[in-house]
Amino acid sequence: MAALMRALIIMVVFASCVSVAFGTAGQATYYTTYTPSSCYGFQDMGTNIAAVSADIFQNKAACGSMYTVTCVSGTNQGVPMPCRGGSVTVKVVDLCPGCSANGFDLSQQAFSAIADPNAGRININYTPA
Repeated sequence: MAALMRALIIMVVFASCVSVAFGTAGQATYYTTYTPSSCYGFQDMGTNIAAVSADIFQNKAACGSMYTVTCVSGTNQGVPMPCRGGSVTVKVVDLCPGCSANGFDLSQQAFSAIADPNAGRININYTPA
């Protein structure tokens, strides 16, 4: 019985590490012109900010939430390996009505920290920060 419990505990610990390590898959784009956000209006929220898809935004419930975003791969042939390595933590400040599910529209600064802007769109993983 003790061996079974140890095995179960090890599986649970491993499963929780895997989900944290990989996060949720999505896609990211970036914008260059900041307009008033639906969360904060004209208030300056810094440069590492993002608008998110409706499924994440949840009618403003995500305002102020922080996410760690990691570039996984490119989505087109123009820049086949756009990822720069590393991650960026962003604050949700707005809704991205044009984003598909699990989508982020990052500030240009945040996008550039993890990927070549020439890619335009990248595959990402994200986790709550």
